[in-house]
Amino acid sequence: MASLSSQLPLQPSQENPPSNYSIYASFCCRDASPNTNMSIWIECYSPSINAWHRITRIPGLIENHVLKGFSMASIGDSIYIIGGRLCHKLPGHVHDELDLEVRSSVLRYNVRDNEWHKCASLSTPRFDFACTVSDNKIYVAGGKCALACPRGISSAEVYDPALDEWKALPNMSTMRYKCVGVTWQGKIHVVGGFAERDNSYAERPWHILERCSAEVYDSEHEKWDLVLGMWQLDVPPNQIVAVSGNLFSSGDCLNAWKGHIEAYDGKQNMWNEVDGSHLETLSSPISTSDATEENWPPIQRLYLTMAPIGTHLYFLAGYRLPGEISRSMSVVHVFDTSANEYGWRSFEPMEEEGEKELCSHCCVVRQTL
Repeated sequence: MASLSSQLPLQPSQENPPSNYSIYASFCCRDASPNTNMSIWIECYSPSINAWHRITRIPGLIENHVLKGFSMASIGDSIYIIGGRLCHKLPGHVHDELDLEVRSSVLRYNVRDNEWHKCASLSTPRFDFACTVSDNKIYVAGGKCALACPRGISSAEVYDPALDEWKALPNMSTMRYKCVGVTWQGKIHVVGGFAERDNSYAERPWHILERCSAEVYDSEHEKWDLVLGMWQLDVPPNQIVAVSGNLFSSGDCLNAWKGHIEAYDGKQNMWNEVDGSHLETLSSPISTSDATEENWPPIQRLYLTMAPIGTHLYFLAGYRLPGEISRSMSVVHVFDTSANEYGWRSFEPMEEEGEKELCSHCCVVRQTL
């Protein structure tokens, strides 16, 4: 097999990655022996040196208990771990999990002091919900509040870290979960998800329209507006981030990477492919032909998460490496949204033992002196 670096379009950077930004992501072991603790840890990726560092574990979780469907948000030097679905992950079984409860707890980790703090709990326990930060406050909306509930919820709330308290917001007009939160044009957007109205069973034609819609909250007027067709897909989005006044997406919850990046046109209410954003190596950094020559199965992507820094989109991906020994490879690709032509560059891949699973999408911390 050819070397890993030769399979990637490595290009010299036209500018040094910012040293005061770090990307934080939460992981657990994808598959483990009975003697391995699969509880969640947090890693920090430093773009300036292209390095991962495991920094801490989320406290309060006993062995092989993990959180799923929670949100990570950052304000200043702190990362917040919000809500989630607590489950028992069975050692030796990749997909076997036993759901235990839906959590309302909120934890804060100070990256400068390396200290954990307990914050005021959510008013409503929830998982698979929308979360975004605006004006140094955390907004959450939708999600599920019970394990056995087949439908989402419409409630929303906002957290003020200065007061350490959650305040209820008006309910959305739709109940939705697996939705995505993003702050854009000064308003809170809750996009897509499995959505329906309280009376959806009586108005079934609305079913698809609601999944393709977004709820937009105006904090000044304290009201939600429904925007039909903002997502355009029946499948929930994977991530949507705002960069330089524009919204970007790369896929949905079934296909996190569609092969290119799309930008949202608010005037036309549609998503368009960004010129020069096509990149095959995010699907697989090793060609299928190389794997076939050694009788290896096709390479599998284990996770993908996207982080905005300045005008750049950082795509952090992990892959299972072919072979009998459990190994994985992490690769970071960066796309410059301000580039007029091909905007990609890639960092050297890093190989590590074992396979890890992404537990929540990442967040960015800008450290100040």
